[in-house]
Amino acid sequence: MTAVDRLAGRESELAAIDDFLTGVRSGTGRALALRGEPGAGKTALLLRAAERAAPARVLRATGAEPESQMAFAALHQLLRPVSGLVDALPEAQREAVRGALGLAAPPGGQDRFLVSAGVLSLLAEAAVPDGLVCVVDDFQWVDRASADALLFAARRLGADGVGLLFAARDTAEARHALKDVPGLTVAGLAAADAARVLAARSAVPPVPDVAALVAAATGGNPLALRETAGLLTPEQLTGRAPLPDPLPVGDGIGAVYGEQIARLPADTRLVLLVAALEGLGDLRLVLRAAARLGAAADALESAEAAGLLDVEPTGIRFRHPLIRSAVHAGASAADRRAVHRALAAESEEAGDTGRRARHRAEAALGPDEDIAAELAAAADLDRARGGYADAARTLVRAADLTPDRRTRSRRLKDAAVAAWLGGRPGQARSSLAAAREAAGDGGPSADITQLGGRFELHSGDAAEALRTFLTAAEQAAEQTAEAILPILADAAEAASYVGDTDAAVLIGRRAEALPDPGDPADAFLRDVLIGTGALQGGDSHGGAGRLRRALDAVPDDGFDAVHLLWAAAAASLLGEGDAAARFGARAGRVARVSGMVGTLPVVLESTATAERVNSAFALSAALSEEGLALARETGIANSAAAHLANLAVCAAVRGAETDARAYAHEALAIAIPHRLGLRVGVASYALGLLDLGLGRFEQAHERLTALTTAGPGAGHPAAVWGSTADRVEAAVGAGDLDAARAAVGFLERWSANATSPRSQALLARCRALVAEDGAAPDLLRRSLDLLATDSAAAYDRARTALLLGERLRRERRVGEARPHLRHAAEAFGRLGAVPWERRALGELRAAGEAGDRAEPAALATLTSQELRIARLVAEGLPNRDVAARLFLSTRTVEYHLYKVYPKLGVTSRTELARLLTQPPT
Repeated sequence: MTAVDRLAGRESELAAIDDFLTGVRSGTGRALALRGEPGAGKTALLLRAAERAAPARVLRATGAEPESQMAFAALHQLLRPVSGLVDALPEAQREAVRGALGLAAPPGGQDRFLVSAGVLSLLAEAAVPDGLVCVVDDFQWVDRASADALLFAARRLGADGVGLLFAARDTAEARHALKDVPGLTVAGLAAADAARVLAARSAVPPVPDVAALVAAATGGNPLALRETAGLLTPEQLTGRAPLPDPLPVGDGIGAVYGEQIARLPADTRLVLLVAALEGLGDLRLVLRAAARLGAAADALESAEAAGLLDVEPTGIRFRHPLIRSAVHAGASAADRRAVHRALAAESEEAGDTGRRARHRAEAALGPDEDIAAELAAAADLDRARGGYADAARTLVRAADLTPDRRTRSRRLKDAAVAAWLGGRPGQARSSLAAAREAAGDGGPSADITQLGGRFELHSGDAAEALRTFLTAAEQAAEQTAEAILPILADAAEAASYVGDTDAAVLIGRRAEALPDPGDPADAFLRDVLIGTGALQGGDSHGGAGRLRRALDAVPDDGFDAVHLLWAAAAASLLGEGDAAARFGARAGRVARVSGMVGTLPVVLESTATAERVNSAFALSAALSEEGLALARETGIANSAAAHLANLAVCAAVRGAETDARAYAHEALAIAIPHRLGLRVGVASYALGLLDLGLGRFEQAHERLTALTTAGPGAGHPAAVWGSTADRVEAAVGAGDLDAARAAVGFLERWSANATSPRSQALLARCRALVAEDGAAPDLLRRSLDLLATDSAAAYDRARTALLLGERLRRERRVGEARPHLRHAAEAFGRLGAVPWERRALGELRAAGEAGDRAEPAALATLTSQELRIARLVAEGLPNRDVAARLFLSTRTVEYHLYKVYPKLGVTSRTELARLLTQPPT
């Protein structure tokens, strides 16, 4: 049958593939997934795409069921021809990819996102100069580590000239995996096209009525049509004899192959089974294993002569995946175990311990600690390479073969961790539940309980997570302080999410009872926990002193991102939002450099908040968009809620009411049932800030007051403190001076230990709002003076200038009011704070000056991606490092910079750095 006949009726699919290839050749990144039932013609379409791809380079890989649990097996197959380009990658990505592909010892504990980012960079390098098309068949059998890396790349293709073309069976699992990839369903052929296929394969041309019946019975499946045509007699094809009932359709096609295989000699069936279970297509390995089992040397030739597989110098390939399935299904369990034992022996001689362990496991008849230990060791190697999801499945199998209950429990716990790091939260929870059950009468260990708390904290009920951590701390009571402290820190984090001050006090006391740690980072963390508990328990002096001591111990370099986040939390408790912002920004930089980017969604929560506090609303939103995407990819729902809430605040500042409400409501939909008091508070604050900016003082007053008095998340300390200044302004605008004075009193108590100029400026501004008219202007001027040298306080300075200008205008001191109102309007305009700019311009016109809207800051013209890239370039990073930190290719970074420079009116990196470091005032 000719290639043309195999593609009969596929004009629309071929047109879509041609469009895909045209985009790739023009330098655009593309991804496309072909989905259909077995035999629909997906492979033929992939082959045609590969033929038409020139001058673009083509890389190929095919998923194999025996390889589906071997981390990076498909990726190794796909990227082997371009492995020489790995040296061009950024260092961290280079080492990660080398480890994943087996080109070097893995770094150990490698983050899967770092491997994925390296794969994206390698594909971009391979696309030079004419583009690259990656053709991946049978995607449903691609190992999870390879699938994750390729799908990560598919979501981030830019101006790289890389095309990813997948083909998969149309199953629910495959649809879910490929949900972010544009899809093309390869359905059955229409009757006329089906008749063409039948005619090309039949002994005689079928009459139209017979062709129509066969087309209907097969659903137009091309493989079913071809195989059925070969089974029909001339009499049946011409209508002189009835058609068989039923016809072999759908998955029943496999039965056709099964019958064909069953008629082969025993030695031929044996070598086919070895090839099916070996999976790699390694000709030498298959022949050696078959010979070990006594198969004749020419047995493989008989299989080739039967048309079931192709033997090439590079290996063995089954003519169709269903043939492998039919071989496997037709063999007895005893025969399969014998073949696995032979393959295990050959793998051992080849030095492949991972494959040896997996084949031995398949041959096992029951629990066997020796085999289980080998599997666990193979999983360790997968984890070191970043193949966490595949390691998780291997560890579950190892646990199944483990005789000892406690050891089985530990391996299931390790499987849960690996599944979580591999982005499979459902599988992680199932493995953890099995680990608890396997623990037996002694109950789960503290680390198993703690792990359950971590899962709950990231994507479940924060209050339940807190309870779980406190239980884990009790279970670990007899352990060392170094073991207990991390559990208490987890509990404190959960308490901060919920807003449970009583729990914070309890945790602080437990931390204080521990001996002084020798490690400076542990000593810092202990001080933060003790200080937090004391402060929230009413010991203002003692708590503040302990927190201050902790912050004084933070080194300029050396702390990891997690400890810097604790420093940010400590600064917030002291009322120093500017210091908290600095620590949050540092945490983001450290997380990107460290390579452990699986924690990045959580770190970006603080980093995005820091940029918002520092008036960089566009960058804050860009960071939250990045964090939201990563949180969704990793299944960290509670981090997604945090980023949605921050996006709501940024939209509220802009006056983008539709966006602000959408983000806030989506955040609340996660945060309320998960009892995330802080997330609820921030999302609710966004709606109150939106009302305040739009001059709806009554609604703003009601919303912001509710943060302290009622509803889910009400009373969360951080949310109450963070909204106080706006709550004072809303109360004054609504005419509720008593509520405004009460809010100022709260801020005075909260800020009693704050020493930063910005915290004092905020307090002075709030005092001015409830002060007598004569005192208010001086307090507002003091606030402006305190912010005069703070380049990151542009928004707060503009808010204060607006209030001062309004107050002076009401006192008929319009000459004094105008400069302040003008400054406020210009600053709001540059920041994109549209409703605030509108309010300032209205006041300026009332003061007798016709104000015009200011041009937005040049940075406001950049997309989120462009802004993130520009900021890192301004920090002095080369394009390669920018690409590594943002999980992009270097070519994508270069493409965006090509657009950034003219937008900003700069021509060099030096000018870009100067522009981005200018105060936004």
